[in-house]
Amino acid sequence: MVTRRIVLALTLLALAAPVRAEDKAIVVASTTSTQDSGLFGHILPLFTAKTGIAVRVVAQGTGQALDTARRGDADVVFVHAKAAEEKFLAEGFGVKRYPVMYNDFVVIGPTSDPAGIAGSKDVAAALRAIKDKAAPFISRGDKSGTHQTELALWQLAGVDITASKGAWYKEIGQGMGAALNTASASNAYVLADRGTWLAFRNRGALAIVVEGDSRLFNQYGVMLVNPAKHPSVKQAWGQAFIDWLVAPDGQRAIAAYTIGGAQLFFPNATVPGA
Repeated sequence: MVTRRIVLALTLLALAAPVRAEDKAIVVASTTSTQDSGLFGHILPLFTAKTGIAVRVVAQGTGQALDTARRGDADVVFVHAKAAEEKFLAEGFGVKRYPVMYNDFVVIGPTSDPAGIAGSKDVAAALRAIKDKAAPFISRGDKSGTHQTELALWQLAGVDITASKGAWYKEIGQGMGAALNTASASNAYVLADRGTWLAFRNRGALAIVVEGDSRLFNQYGVMLVNPAKHPSVKQAWGQAFIDWLVAPDGQRAIAAYTIGGAQLFFPNATVPGA
């Protein structure tokens, strides 16, 4: 009897105890670019300092991040493939999509430029030249937002990449940092988001060769995983993170993140339809 009373008392104490700091945490499934660029390293400590909510990031390609959220293994998903995000919402896995920020994609290539595309602002023409010259090209091949954009750009260029790929086209199935490292090691072209490129240190003989085409625009959005689908979702804390990202404090924190004086991401939470 005494033992039962002790167990009951301990149980009641556990239920009544305040949430420990380490338990006040959310999981955010996000793209590798937000991690590899160093953005999360800059903004997450600011969010945690204000709210006491810790954030654990699962950095994957956008397709994988959305699948992680579909399984209920994340509270929030923060990615950059609007069509895939809208599909996620239509399937009932997300509550609402919020635009957060943008940057752009750039084509990185060797300074020797075997495809002769350096300085071009026409990404479709540049990709056609890479294909025609069979110049080495590294594809993430991981169903990420960057990979989806790359495939759409090949299509825009009139290149059936599935039929045209050869030894010159290498799919690695890894994130942006790994793709840049592979390109650096093999003097190859690669499509990258500007933020990760600016944070990348192992550049070797690589440089930006194509930029400034409006078709390289790169929008990011954030969504709470639907607690109606997955009751384990930490709805209040996840929404607190989203609210902070799109509020002035979060938007200022994003804008303030720079490397060598260059701003990596541009907040646009208030832009309709972004």
